[in-house]
Amino acid sequence: MRRCCTVTRRWNLDELFRRRAKALTLGLVRRGMSFDTAADVTQDAFLRLATAQRGDEDREDRPDGYLSVVARNLAIDAVRRERVAPFIRGADSDIVGDVAADAPSPERQVSDRQMLARTLAALDELPPRTRRAFELNRLNGMTLAEIGRELGLSTSRAGALVKDAYDHLRTRVFRED
Repeated sequence: MRRCCTVTRRWNLDELFRRRAKALTLGLVRRGMSFDTAADVTQDAFLRLATAQRGDEDREDRPDGYLSVVARNLAIDAVRRERVAPFIRGADSDIVGDVAADAPSPERQVSDRQMLARTLAALDELPPRTRRAFELNRLNGMTLAEIGRELGLSTSRAGALVKDAYDHLRTRVFRED
């Protein structure tokens, strides 16, 4: 029977982050990934590790291996996304100005306004510290370690707060009406 609670961990996520994050990011860069993308993949891998669901009991004993597998899979996904929709940089950005910008339909504008209203309402429902952690992550682009230092929390606790915010927003904003 699969449980819906997070794994009771026997390792220290803060220590694991300090020990492995830099090497993981640099390893992804050596494989051809940009530093920014590699840093994002590393952060996402630690967030996945922090919010992993119970199911694979072996990963409790091998967080390094589990982290490496998650990072590798996220890196593959990032490379696939880049191939499908490459980011336009430098001189290529002039092309963007030549593309006609169609205004969204009135229906789309109404739908977007309703979603924004649901999002703002859902954000108002969050506990202050959870909302602050989410805003620091999404709006200020801070890493979980930076959020932890800012709020006086561990990196894993900061990750849990951000995950809680995402879960709440997903439930409240994207619910079936």
